[in-house]
Amino acid sequence: MTLAQTPTPTVPRTLCLFTGTLAAFAGAERATATLANALAARGHRVHVLSLWGHTPVFPLAPGVTHHAMFAERVAFKHHYLSIVRQVRRYAREHAIEVMIDVDPMLALYTVPATLGLPLQRIAWEHSTYASDLGRRARRWARALAARRYDAVVVLTDADRAAWQAHHSNARAQFVTMPNPLGIAIPDTAPEHNDERCILAVGRLVPEKGFDRLIDAWARIAHDAPGWQVRVVGDGPLRESLLAQAREAGVADRVEMLPAVADIAQYYARASIYCLPSRRESFGLVLIETKAYAVPVVAYAADAGPRALLHNEVDSLVVDDGDIEALARALFRLIGDASLRRQLGLAGYAHAQDFRADTIAARWEALWAGSQAPEGAR
Repeated sequence: MTLAQTPTPTVPRTLCLFTGTLAAFAGAERATATLANALAARGHRVHVLSLWGHTPVFPLAPGVTHHAMFAERVAFKHHYLSIVRQVRRYAREHAIEVMIDVDPMLALYTVPATLGLPLQRIAWEHSTYASDLGRRARRWARALAARRYDAVVVLTDADRAAWQAHHSNARAQFVTMPNPLGIAIPDTAPEHNDERCILAVGRLVPEKGFDRLIDAWARIAHDAPGWQVRVVGDGPLRESLLAQAREAGVADRVEMLPAVADIAQYYARASIYCLPSRRESFGLVLIETKAYAVPVVAYAADAGPRALLHNEVDSLVVDDGDIEALARALFRLIGDASLRRQLGLAGYAHAQDFRADTIAARWEALWAGSQAPEGAR
């Protein structure tokens, strides 16, 4: 099912978002912090329970309580029973009414930890269903969540259909819910007339495809004087991407900057956003850049971009892997300021649907409409 927006607040609940960590700059972590803050602002008692990392990199509101079980990442399979006991103790001590696993993998801990407790269980999937990462444990955890949880929240209708197809006898309802926008939307659509920057944001890992952006940029850079590519993010490919830019002769036109919590400052200084990803389950960066009226050039690589982007309306979308097409789309926007503004304004209007308070209201409708659990399930 796809929930309709529900503006009416529900009775305040005691909630726990159970996650791997908040100590990393990544989309799921940002979405977790954003949702926690939005639910606290609506009067709920919100806890975030992390496996590791005592210090979140994203700010949490005063009404959000954060607790991490370990200071650093450990081999969790060697601490399995300890984690189950800690989750159970935390849920009981704080009288948790709704437990939200920020990854269905966490069902492997949550199900035994909450046996017999009077709470609702919801799994929040941030990957596409096809992205099981080759892990049998992930397939087991998804099956467990489908059988034992009240709901599984996914990011796109395509993934909801995949869950339904693979778990036809599920107890859980499968719900499409986009991630909340984690940055404030400017009151009016910003203008970017003086910026000559193509921005890309994300982890420097193969699936994000920044090598494809550099390839495309190398084909047009000499015809785009004054323009540059700016990539913001951390990860293991930093040096290889810089080397690629040097070999392509565009090192002086490619800027690599570290990840930051205040990513909005870079959207404000961009004229074009490029998403060259090989895989993208949702692409929260697309909504963030739309909030700043920045037009998007992207590959139609996965469910997220296909669901969030509207070709020739708020973006230019090209066939996955076609470097020449990506280069042409970027060059088209570089040379057409009026088209950049047209696409940017359409994106700005679309971003309004993802305001954190709006998405938080839809989460309230989800657990308010679910049956209360009856003992162990």
